Amino acid sequence: MRTFERKSRLLTITLLGSVLTVLVTQAAVAAPPSKAGPPASARTASPSDAPDFGPNVKIFDPSMSSSDIQSQLDSISNQQQGNEFGGDRYAVMFKPGTYNNDVNVGYYTQALGLGLNPDDVTINGGVHVQDQNGGALVNFWRGAENFAVNPSGGTDTWAVSQSSPMRRVDIHGDLQLSDSGYSSGGFLADSNVTGQVRSGSQQQWLSRNTSWGSWDGSNWNMVFVGAQNAPAQSFPNPPDTTVDQTPVVREKPFLYVDGSGNYQVFAPSVRTNTAGTTWGSGTAPGKSLPISQFYIAKPADTADTINSALASGKNLLFTPGVYHLSSEIHVTRPDTVVLGLGLATLTPDNGNAAMKVDDVNGVEIAGLLLDAGQTNSPVLLEVGPSGSGADHSGDPTTLSDVFFRVGGAGVGKVSQAAVINSNNVITDDTWIWRADHGDGVGWNDNTADNGLVVNGDNVTAYGLAVEHFQQYQVIWNGNDGRTYFFQNEMPYDVPDQGTWRGGGNGYAAYKVADTVTNHQAWGLGSYCYFSTNPSVVADRAFEVPNTPGVSLHGLVTVSLGGTGTITNIINDTGGSVNSGNTVADLSNYP
Repeated sequence: MRTFERKSRLLTITLLGSVLTVLVTQAAVAAPPSKAGPPASARTASPSDAPDFGPNVKIFDPSMSSSDIQSQLDSISNQQQGNEFGGDRYAVMFKPGTYNNDVNVGYYTQALGLGLNPDDVTINGGVHVQDQNGGALVNFWRGAENFAVNPSGGTDTWAVSQSSPMRRVDIHGDLQLSDSGYSSGGFLADSNVTGQVRSGSQQQWLSRNTSWGSWDGSNWNMVFVGAQNAPAQSFPNPPDTTVDQTPVVREKPFLYVDGSGNYQVFAPSVRTNTAGTTWGSGTAPGKSLPISQFYIAKPADTADTINSALASGKNLLFTPGVYHLSSEIHVTRPDTVVLGLGLATLTPDNGNAAMKVDDVNGVEIAGLLLDAGQTNSPVLLEVGPSGSGADHSGDPTTLSDVFFRVGGAGVGKVSQAAVINSNNVITDDTWIWRADHGDGVGWNDNTADNGLVVNGDNVTAYGLAVEHFQQYQVIWNGNDGRTYFFQNEMPYDVPDQGTWRGGGNGYAAYKVADTVTNHQAWGLGSYCYFSTNPSVVADRAFEVPNTPGVSLHGLVTVSLGGTGTITNIINDTGGSVNSGNTVADLSNYP
């Protein structure tokens, strides 16, 4: 969503406040046994060594003084608060224990607990994000994971927009999802809040596998999947879309320190038909991988070096930084784990892809930002080569917190940002963004046709946001696809109607191919803000075949500030949005 224009988009929201203080007793849980890894290679630590994560990973221990920890936290926060398109990346990590600190999370910063369970790390104070410049509309690219928080005053604030997930947290008190200004979307998963969650000014939000005391608030598109104590299904009044169980998901892998001080990565198991957290009744099912099984990459590493480590059987851990790649990273081995810290960023320099994955079982890719380079790439991430057809239902590939950017930090060009050819892939929190502000931004500058193309069957997407691409935002060609929460803004900078679909009326945001016979989606929003030329019209936001196996639920369109027109919500059905009517909704199609 845009920066300065969003302020006119919401109805006035009255934010409720309450105070709830809950004390927590830390629970130490022993790590499950794990097998020894392969022989260590360059920059690979053995389980008993402290890994070298580089200078931008700060590891805190409860024996350190709170003032020393706070000084380091404040230094990073002060540097990163306004660093929207800068190159610095950080991870601040807390070993098991109790801390009395205030963690203000800025751009490209991850706050991570290093316990096997969230309550192994307790932070008395807060882990929070506040408004900047009067709102949270551009509070992107940050995250918080895997700890308990006893918030000062009883309420923790996480005022964010896209690509700012909160995972595996146990908030002992209330959680406020906005500050005093406007906010635009977010993602909460595998988390518990003992008090109330207040959405405030959030335009849209996905909560997946969560639990809380109560929920308050809604605007355009609030989606709950496997969320215990969620609001009842009520779209559009209020616009809450509720799915009782999460059909299939694998939680994001995470780094932890076991009871002997050894670093490991925990890879959770695939779960089906679930509600609530993985850890509420004890340690989640999954496997522990010693750090010796990982190649710890640094920003100076080349694609050849990284691919050599992959070929030797290593998993990958990207330390914080920007990685310039002259050729693609190629994942060939089943069950490879690729984990980024601190929004590690992959930028292709020669028109190459950033990463390609073979059509194999169980690859886990998590915590990365793929940023298009100046030379056009056909694709940034390809999962499975064209024509992939293997069945991966028993061990699907997962993409968790994998984000894409075209422009903003400089000129970027790509034809299709993400292409999924393999079957059974799960995406979990994805923001695919053609920049509408920053550097290298303009219709002929940061060129990009499509955000996501799905060719595989049985692909499931949770928390899918795709914005500003110049043709279809999403093209779904595979059968038996499912989407739980979709958020989109059409391209703001269409110069004229003739440029956009050759004299026709625009491209839909979400296109399901005419050959598809089965597709389901819940909680979908598409917005227009045709600021370059407000006379531009899109015939529809969603375009699907009229067949019994295709159905969509909880759809909303918005003309932001009445700037531009979407004639129908889906196909030729649903109300128009324009300068005279800015919001339209449809409960079900057909």
